[in-house]
Amino acid sequence: MPRPTAQSKVPRSGDFAESRSRDNQFSLANATSGAALGATQPQGLLPLPWPFWSAEARLLVGLIALWSVLGLFVLSSASWWVAAQEMGDAAYYIKRQSLWLLASWGLFLLALRTSMRRWLTLGAQGLLLGTLLVAATLVVGSTVNGASRWLVIGPIQLQPTELVKPFLVLQGAVLFAHWQRIALDQKLLWLSIFSGLILLVLKQPNLSTAALMGLLLWLMALAAALPMLLLLGAAASGALLGGASIMLNTYQRLRVVSFLDPWKDAQGNGYQLVQSLLAIGSGGALGSGFGLSTQKLDYLPIQTTDFIFAVFAEEFGFLGSLMLLLFSRSLCLCRPQSCPRLQQSPTTTCGDWLYHASRRPVDP
Repeated sequence: MPRPTAQSKVPRSGDFAESRSRDNQFSLANATSGAALGATQPQGLLPLPWPFWSAEARLLVGLIALWSVLGLFVLSSASWWVAAQEMGDAAYYIKRQSLWLLASWGLFLLALRTSMRRWLTLGAQGLLLGTLLVAATLVVGSTVNGASRWLVIGPIQLQPTELVKPFLVLQGAVLFAHWQRIALDQKLLWLSIFSGLILLVLKQPNLSTAALMGLLLWLMALAAALPMLLLLGAAASGALLGGASIMLNTYQRLRVVSFLDPWKDAQGNGYQLVQSLLAIGSGGALGSGFGLSTQKLDYLPIQTTDFIFAVFAEEFGFLGSLMLLLFSRSLCLCRPQSCPRLQQSPTTTCGDWLYHASRRPVDP
């Protein structure tokens, strides 16, 4: 009878006991993890119970909520005069903004509860629908200050260029992430749709939004490592298109000239910029105090939207403006320690990691 060698070691009874113990521990771990996973399935309004959110995700949601509340206070100071004069109700803009805040937070929660795969699937449909809505503004849109950017549906005014931006980013991500594997006809199709959308926005005319859309797509293509020659060609084409739009549209050309030297026509094309600079300068270091701006009293135009920062700077001064800019910057600097893959990505945005952090359980 051959003797056992090192390769044919005879098992002992203790080995079977140890193996059985490891199997029991493995089964217990699987059961525990399964129970924990079941506890973290979407419940209520949130995709995960609040205690399972990472500290960074909680912080960012808190900062967004704080930004929303502070925005209402600033708007109340900037809008009460013009609301009382034009609408007969000093709280008109506050009431309207509150309704939009409720709607936006509802969309925010919906976005968190919807899987990213589902959002990417909706990107193409949303982009096509948004492009049709943008085209509709040129036919039946409401013209304000020489630009047709709004669709009026009953009591609601919609700006399709704002609604289409998220879907433009989603479809751009789908296209550029799979650039090497997508057929040439598909590439040409979606690039043509992107170009058509930008041309429609220029036709409104809305050069700033068209430039923002083009820059977003270009940066996404750069992050996806598309050929540099293609990127340089796209950048040159965009610059030529923007220059041509400025030369062909007197309104845009006058805005560029007035931006470079607003004091040359302080009572005409440079009036808005001059009044905003006067508001910012009169705030000094500490500001005039909350609600005490004088430029908003029929001097500064569009003080509830485009020039609301000028009102803020006048009331809170240089230090308040600096704190506001630092606060907004902090929203972009937050990155989740609990998501190393997203933390290392140079193209990760706050929305990217908040979405993933809110769906990934952590120890409470």
